[in-house]
Amino acid sequence: MAQKINEAHEHIAKAEKYLKTSLMKWKPDYDSAASEYAKAAVAFKNARQLDLAKDAYLQEAEAHTNNRSLFHAAKALDQAGMILKDMQKISEAVQYIEKASMMYVENGTPDTAAMALDRAGKLIEPLDLSKAVNLYQQAASVYENEERLRQAVELIGKASRLLVRQQKYDEAAKSIQKEKNMYKEIENYPTCYKKTIAQVLVHLKRGDFVAADKCVRESYSIPGFSGSEDCLAMEQLLQGFDQQDEDQVARVCNSPLLKYMDNDYAKLAITLKVPGGGKKKPAAGASGDTGVNAGAAQPEEEDEYAGGLC
Repeated sequence: MAQKINEAHEHIAKAEKYLKTSLMKWKPDYDSAASEYAKAAVAFKNARQLDLAKDAYLQEAEAHTNNRSLFHAAKALDQAGMILKDMQKISEAVQYIEKASMMYVENGTPDTAAMALDRAGKLIEPLDLSKAVNLYQQAASVYENEERLRQAVELIGKASRLLVRQQKYDEAAKSIQKEKNMYKEIENYPTCYKKTIAQVLVHLKRGDFVAADKCVRESYSIPGFSGSEDCLAMEQLLQGFDQQDEDQVARVCNSPLLKYMDNDYAKLAITLKVPGGGKKKPAAGASGDTGVNAGAAQPEEEDEYAGGLC
């Protein structure tokens, strides 16, 4: 370990020498200095001197920036961020990765920028859901500007689910609508059906029955939606709300169709309550149910929803 540390300091000394100017050398050799800082960073990292490794990567980034090599500067900042992640300094790590992503965009490598933002979002998600939403939305915008809608819509989906988790239902409704529009544009109609379900759940949670009903009616224009099990379930759910039939609402919300959606939406479904506290109808009235109602049960423990995907 001591040998690696000495080796790193030797690289730092060489880098500083390359940056010096004299009467015979008017311009610093940023390229060579950056190379030495990179070698020093690796040596410090191998010696588990993470703070020194991070500093060396930042010095490398500065040298590349002075040399107008933005892609390599961004990579060095990205590496500094990963070192900070290993140091459990997640917020600081995300700052450097976010800065790196801006450099990637400026350099003309948007895909790399979007992947960096996505990675930063995953890092910060356990600590700060709002920041994660912002990072996923930034990444989606980068892909959208490049007309990479399939990649963009996946990231918007992550943002939508986190907004639901934070109970920011107004923002979630707008985000899900954006997802739905993109899936329609790329003609992924079955996923549009699922987004309609998500919309209805969010609108009902917001207490906006009219908006929930409107999004189902608008979805009739999506090829294949009318008559699908998704459509039938949402019609039954809205009917249950309209008639204040708690029993019907409970059956739909605990049906396999909703239970195996993404966890955030599945959990949202079982929290829905009929306004006015309508009484459940007698159990015998459900004996002939078919389709989405068949085999329905009372709400189960939340861990039943783990692994569900929308």
